[in-house]
Amino acid sequence: MMDIFPLEPQWVWLILAAILGTAEIIMPGFFLLWIGGAALLTGIATLIFGLNEPAQFAAFAVLAIVAVFAGRRWFALNPIESADPLLNDRTARLVGEIVTAVEPFESGIGRVRVGDGVWSAKGGDFAQGARLRVTGVDRGILLVEPIA
Repeated sequence: MMDIFPLEPQWVWLILAAILGTAEIIMPGFFLLWIGGAALLTGIATLIFGLNEPAQFAAFAVLAIVAVFAGRRWFALNPIESADPLLNDRTARLVGEIVTAVEPFESGIGRVRVGDGVWSAKGGDFAQGARLRVTGVDRGILLVEPIA
């Protein structure tokens, strides 16, 4: 492989690390960062120890696996806090909202107006126009109770 490139092997690994680091910046996902780190360490090891090609690829493979697992563990122990953790959970965002029954509830099931939409809901038996509070969600159906 290294005969194809006019550069010494360590420089190929270091350039690969720079390319992967740049790709991580352009399209972040925190995956290429770890592979780039493995390429960087492989380049440094090749520079210091003069590794032959099979040893370079073996070192890169081992370092890439270790780096990915170390990165996953680090993110598991240090999760990124979101400013809005319910951003993509539309139904969970409705918990605590005041809604209006658009039809009488029969056997504890009916429909409520939420903003400009209508959602299925369950709770007690309520009359049309009753003001209710959303207390939870069960598979996309709002759980409601009367406002106390």
